[in-house]
Amino acid sequence: MEKRPLVIRMLAVVMGVVLGAEAAQAQQKLTYRDLIWRLVDLEQLAVLPTPGETCKQWSSWDRASQYDPKQDKYLRWDANGDGHGIIRKEGNLEVFAEMEGPGCIWRIWSARAQDGRVKIYLDGQETPVIDLPFKDYFTGQTPPFNYPMLSYDLNKLGCSGQNLYYPIPYQKSCKIVAEPGWGAYYQIVYTTFPKGTEVPTFSVQLAQEHAQQLQKLNDWLQDKQGTDPAGDRPGQEVIKNTVRLESGQVHKIAIEGPRAITAIGGRMAFKDRQDEMAALRRLLLRITFDGAAKPQVWCPLGDFFGTAPGYNPYKTVPTGMTDQGAYAYWYMPFARSAVLELVNEDQTVREVAYELVHAPLSRPFEQLGHFYCKWHRDTFEVPADRWPDWSLLRTEGRGRYCGVMLHVWNPNGGWWGEGDEKFFVDGEKFPSTFGTGSEDYFGYAWGHAGLFQRPFHAQTMTSNNRGHQSVLRWQIADNVPFQTAFDGYIEKYFKTEENGTQYAVTVVWYQAPGGKDFYEPIPVQERHDYYIKTPPMAGGFKILDQPPGTVQTQGMAPFKAGKWKNNDQLWWTGAKPGDKLHLALPVKKTGTYKISVVLTKARDYGIVQFYINDQKAGQPIDLYNPEVINTEPIPLGTFELTEGEHKLTVEIVGANPQAVKAYMFGIDYVIFDLVKPE
Repeated sequence: MEKRPLVIRMLAVVMGVVLGAEAAQAQQKLTYRDLIWRLVDLEQLAVLPTPGETCKQWSSWDRASQYDPKQDKYLRWDANGDGHGIIRKEGNLEVFAEMEGPGCIWRIWSARAQDGRVKIYLDGQETPVIDLPFKDYFTGQTPPFNYPMLSYDLNKLGCSGQNLYYPIPYQKSCKIVAEPGWGAYYQIVYTTFPKGTEVPTFSVQLAQEHAQQLQKLNDWLQDKQGTDPAGDRPGQEVIKNTVRLESGQVHKIAIEGPRAITAIGGRMAFKDRQDEMAALRRLLLRITFDGAAKPQVWCPLGDFFGTAPGYNPYKTVPTGMTDQGAYAYWYMPFARSAVLELVNEDQTVREVAYELVHAPLSRPFEQLGHFYCKWHRDTFEVPADRWPDWSLLRTEGRGRYCGVMLHVWNPNGGWWGEGDEKFFVDGEKFPSTFGTGSEDYFGYAWGHAGLFQRPFHAQTMTSNNRGHQSVLRWQIADNVPFQTAFDGYIEKYFKTEENGTQYAVTVVWYQAPGGKDFYEPIPVQERHDYYIKTPPMAGGFKILDQPPGTVQTQGMAPFKAGKWKNNDQLWWTGAKPGDKLHLALPVKKTGTYKISVVLTKARDYGIVQFYINDQKAGQPIDLYNPEVINTEPIPLGTFELTEGEHKLTVEIVGANPQAVKAYMFGIDYVIFDLVKPE
């Protein structure tokens, strides 16, 4: 590549200093226009946070989860009644949120917003600046939120969940209260700016005065996603190339700084879906900025573009996959150098057409952090009192957390994500972001198995919550600044060893040089097909095939009428008469055994027939009961069994006339009584 003349480099630095000084001054006084466009300002993410800048979340999380400083223990950390947590009641009003300014609300979400009014009071005013039925926050038609790309109900898009991405600034304070009947579940994400920052206090009049800017943003999100929000930059250069990579080959691009990579795009051809999934996990993107000891970007190529596995069409502001190719518009600044490497760790020759855009910095690099994008699986364990937390990002230094793409392998089907996000910032003992459910963090609700794509979040792959799921949320205006450390988690209730559910995550953040990067490369054999190596499990039973309906582990602690062995059971739902479920029946020692089973009865359970190695075992068992109980051991007969794995089959054969015809089935455990050893 041709080197830029020294005079141009010097001019770029001078311009950067001037623009940087202007930006620093603007940071002390933010107009409403500034706040509107922060929703899509990818360059602002690279600006290192100043002390006092934070981003936190109020939500309806279950207040039973607590940290006890005396014991240094987390209590009821898996509490899951997340629909109605509040700060307190004032008369008949429920207090959702209280903040001191200067600050700005960026995001409001609900799973079920209803007619009860939600009121927002700013700067100690006696009259709320917004007083609407909660559901009207999300119609896209109700002023001042009448912008359908910023205010929307995913129920109208074939999914569920209600979102508002809309700046509501305040100078001194904010208080949000709700009347009875407001609904269930809420999240409110807000930034607090450093003291001395001036922001306008939101009002309907302020929104009306900026209606043109709001409409312009809405139109851009509607019509121009898939292009760089910043447009063409002065002095930018474009590199286009098509490379053919043999197995093990590395294609390298080096760029001298100070510059910023502003766009990366790519296209490939594949034989079929399986080839596509393999290629995009076995091709690796590495980017090393300013001679760092390890790459700041280390990610399978497909995951870098925001979805996995394979090529799944969608669009968000910073990333997407379209018919024209994949794109990423993350802003990646560097002071001296950037080295990009495309690595083929497949056994197949791969051809990649790519486009790379880089431009001069608009402010001195000293104000900026490096871009990080890392892919990992099961990297950090947590203490027993922190279960079921699963690590998204752990880092030390100064920077901004900007979101994740989560790839879930869920072989048994059923809801996989019964888990809150929890962000511990700068050494917090209790997280300043505490969520209400995995799907809620990603902007939808109720584990809805529908595809959707919106500017800042998407579900790009699902098949009725069985098999592969891919969800993402990019936090742009609502990024989380940190000064010394960020430790972020999402709860993972379903254990890999029990039912095969596995997570892999692509996490994006910015960090000042000198911060700690705890992530190491993951071998290619652990990036593709790892998800089919673990047999699906439920309730301690290995599942031998892909049964009709859904098989999962169900916690039984809420049902006081019985006592289940491990406080859970294998639960089979969605089946019908004639359907069969095949389970592994492990035998430790050859011999003759009397086999018994302990099952669950309930009003919506069916009548079942058991088989052992395809031999009928016992008589049909009616599992109807008006309340949920577990049974005494039920004998299935005597069988000669060799050491090793055998097959236990359950067939739905009908239902009691009094039963709700859902044909459910639950098994606690199997009893082996040795009659005669071999």
